[in-house]
Amino acid sequence: QVQLVESGGGLVQAGGSLRLSCATSGRTFSSLSMAWFRQAPGKEREFISGISWLRGDTHYADPVKGRFTISRDNAKNTVYLQMNSLKPEDTAVYYCAARNSWIVQRSVQGYDYWGQGTQVTVSS
Repeated sequence: QVQLVESGGGLVQAGGSLRLSCATSGRTFSSLSMAWFRQAPGKEREFISGISWLRGDTHYADPVKGRFTISRDNAKNTVYLQMNSLKPEDTAVYYCAARNSWIVQRSVQGYDYWGQGTQVTVSS
């Protein structure tokens, strides 16, 4: 079993930055891939970024390329999402997810474990 706990959300003005953290526990992680999704009110949950824990390859959705950076700290078993140049349309609940494969997927259905989510609100 894998437990995921997100933190770092909050209220920020457009153009500002936030860093989300996803603390993981429960098992070794070398065979996992991790991802961040977000869900805005009335919209479906969407893939934002993913990283293979073992290989470190990263993936991004087009709306966040060049603004968001995903990374991992093996010693802390934590995945981060650095979000810069935030826009009001980035407002959503952000979720951390993990899957039992080193291959990153972009579908919600591909993930086995989810955190509780953290709210990010970007004001204009």
